[in-house]
This record gives sequence, structure tokens and C-alpha cells, in this order.
Amino acid sequence: MLKRIGILIFDDVEELDFVGPLEVFGMISCANQLEIMIIAETVHEVRCHYGLRVVPSHSLDQCPPLDLLIVPGGPGARKHARENPAILEFVRRQEGYLASVCTGALVLASAGVLKNENATTHHNRLEMLREYPGVKVERDVRLVIGDRVATSAGVSAGIDLSLSLLSRWWGEDVAQQVAENMEWESEAWRMATI
Repeated sequence: MLKRIGILIFDDVEELDFVGPLEVFGMISCANQLEIMIIAETVHEVRCHYGLRVVPSHSLDQCPPLDLLIVPGGPGARKHARENPAILEFVRRQEGYLASVCTGALVLASAGVLKNENATTHHNRLEMLREYPGVKVERDVRLVIGDRVATSAGVSAGIDLSLSLLSRWWGEDVAQQVAENMEWESEAWRMATI
């Protein structure tokens, strides 16, 4: 059972890419003694794509072992996070489950963790994902859930990804309760490609 979830952020990260998963897992955190951390390269303020400013709770160096790391996307993922040696090494060090939202898949691919894995990303960035050797790019799917790595398509797909993972670890009834509480009507989280 998951006890510690980390959500990685960086300058120019897409807000909904990380706030959607934060909301999903946040709804069950108290009842399940789940710790959720916002992680960045340093604990200094991060400016997100649309101007939201966030102060992370942990730096890459301070972060304890995670059961799940969620890597969001956005312009920052495409432009600099996927080339940041500290971020890539942090991703490689993870021993728990890895998940990406939208172009966060490019960060996972740059770190080498998508090699020989099926993966997806935003439909406008599938060609960028294909540039990484060994990644089996899935087109026309919202989610790809594997044994150790999960990826999702565009921005709102992070909510479906999180609900699907919630269902996997806590059961479909819990995921359904969270979806209903959020008034989330998409059923894509039930139909993940494995």
C-alpha cells in the first residue's frame, strides 16, 4: 500500500498536470495516512506556466524514499526539465512506482525509465516521445498503466491517471467515491491500457 507520494514540479510546469493528481490523492490522504509531498530541485518558489507560484515542501536532495513519483508536463518539461541532470538523476533513483502526466513522459523518457515500456503523452508531442529509443509510443489512448510506470495523455488525463492508480491500490469503490466527490464524469480511468 502506498504511504508516500511525491509530485515533482519545476518552472513552467502546467498547473493542472500536478494539481489534478494532488486533488485526487489528497481526498484520501487523511483516511489512509498518506503523505503527499511537492518536490522541486530546491525549496525556493516555483513559477508555474500560468503564473501560480508554489513553494515545494522538499528539495530533490531532501526527499525521502517515495512509493509513487508523479512527473507533470508543460512547457518546462519540454524545454528544460528533461535536460536537467539533477531532475533526471532523481527520477532514475526512484525505486517506487513512476507516473507522468502529459509531457512529463518526456522527462521519464530522458531519464531512461521508459525504455522498453509502452507510453503515451499529449497528442501534439507523440513525435517528441518517439525520438527516445526503445519507447513504445501508444497513440489514441488516454492512459497506459504498466507494472512500474504509468503515463497519460493531455492535461486533464492526470486526473484519470490518478483515479486509475487509486483504483489499483485502494479499490474501485474508493476511486469511484473520489470521482463522485470531484464530480468527475470521465470513465477513462476505468479503461486504462495495460
